[in-house]
Amino acid sequence: MSSLPSSLVFDRVRLVWPDGTVALDEISGVIGVGRTGLVGRNGAGKSTLLRVAAGQLAPTSGTVSASGEVAMLPQRLAADPHRPVAALLGVETALTALRAIESGDVAPHRFDAVGDDWDVEARAHALLAEAGLPPEALDRTVGELSGGETMMAALVGLRARSADITLLDEPTNDLDRDARARVSGLVRGWSGTLIVVSHDIGLLELMDATAELYDHTLDVVGGPYSAWRAHRDAEQEAAVRAERDAAQSLRRERRQRIESYDKLATRSRVAHKAQVEKRVPKILAGARADAAQVSAGRLSTEMKGKEDAARAALSEASARVRDDDVVRIDLPDPGNAAGRRVMSLGDGEREWIVTGRERVAVVGRNGAGKTTLLENLVHTVAAEGPIHARASVAHVGYLPQRLDGLDDTASVLDTVCAAAPSVPVPLVRDRLARFLVRGDAVSRPLGSLSGGERFRVALARVLLADPPPQLLVLDEPTNNLDLDTVDQLVAALQAYRGAVLVVSHDDAFLARLGLDLRLELREGRLREEPV
Repeated sequence: MSSLPSSLVFDRVRLVWPDGTVALDEISGVIGVGRTGLVGRNGAGKSTLLRVAAGQLAPTSGTVSASGEVAMLPQRLAADPHRPVAALLGVETALTALRAIESGDVAPHRFDAVGDDWDVEARAHALLAEAGLPPEALDRTVGELSGGETMMAALVGLRARSADITLLDEPTNDLDRDARARVSGLVRGWSGTLIVVSHDIGLLELMDATAELYDHTLDVVGGPYSAWRAHRDAEQEAAVRAERDAAQSLRRERRQRIESYDKLATRSRVAHKAQVEKRVPKILAGARADAAQVSAGRLSTEMKGKEDAARAALSEASARVRDDDVVRIDLPDPGNAAGRRVMSLGDGEREWIVTGRERVAVVGRNGAGKTTLLENLVHTVAAEGPIHARASVAHVGYLPQRLDGLDDTASVLDTVCAAAPSVPVPLVRDRLARFLVRGDAVSRPLGSLSGGERFRVALARVLLADPPPQLLVLDEPTNNLDLDTVDQLVAALQAYRGAVLVVSHDDAFLARLGLDLRLELREGRLREEPV
């Protein structure tokens, strides 16, 4: 491990996708030692910047300097469901070689792969225990774990690697309350430089510094998220005041210019009248007219200069005021009658009937079977145990936790149009614009999108489906969404006139939905909790 102070230096980093879209534009900045939270709106380029820093993407121009080894936890861990858990832990090579030797394979390369790591299996079991997983998980694949279990296994594996600089992209996505507490403990004791992209405010409050990627600029503020938020709000208040003052100054200069021109015009009329009435000698009247013309020209130049300066000051002040665009989600009315049966949930001992426009949450620890319950509901698969969920309506919209089922080669527009085949393409484009997907962006392949952008498209595909869903089934819908978009999603779901079944570990999000029913899935049983 390097003994140099760990940091990342970005020098005019620019990245342009093959279709010409600018992902990063002349990014410069320094991220120093300690823990740094990297924040920004969906699509700002946070994940892309991490991938460039990790060497996974080569910048089109500019450089990234890292003062040590860089390791990264990607956002889409579940993209390869066949990946062994041992690989997440970083022990796959040594473990495979050790087991081959134990089976009688004495090839030299097997011993080279093990090296001095003869206790690799015991070490792997210790890592699994730290992640809250049983020893037998060592022989499983990512597809056999929940999203939260996958994330925890990868996190403990990364910490054991002890790289100089570690990059974490949304590490608390899919994690239950206990697992989030474990992540917080890991972060508090992390050695080396740690850079975390997250929308989890609790995690961001553990940071020593906060960097924001906004409008292709990287700014770093000392302190956790709350300190950055206070700094940003104060900065914006000052910018708004400066803009208001600059606008007033411009209006004042315009008014003074008009008043000055009026005075000159009045003087000119008086002089002309005096000349016509021959109250002054002709030569004197001519001299006065010439002087007035010179004075008017000088005044015009002076007043124009002041007005131009005021206009430039207003433009500069306005540039410092953020004009953040936000997602606008309007859900169609599926026509659910208030008492209409929409679905049922049960555990063999009790059954709950959901009707009309009710909001239901299913909570529980990672691995409890929440996602399996939703999959059985959506795909009408008979449950193996007593836990079951059955839909009673024809149109069910499903947003899965893992988005690896999307076709990365398909365009955004084709993906959404496939869910709404009877809707004219121009109307689909208009609706996508409300999800901040506009212009040429609708032609981009899904594989080129950031995690947040990809999630917005998946959300749009579900919410804009035609016919509209009578029941929305959402598995961790706030993952990858920035805080402003979460606000819009909450408002849309509150106004939605269909039923909602949501699995989430985000208690703040659930509290805002106005739940009618909250069920905890634990040890093969559903237990009703206070809403």
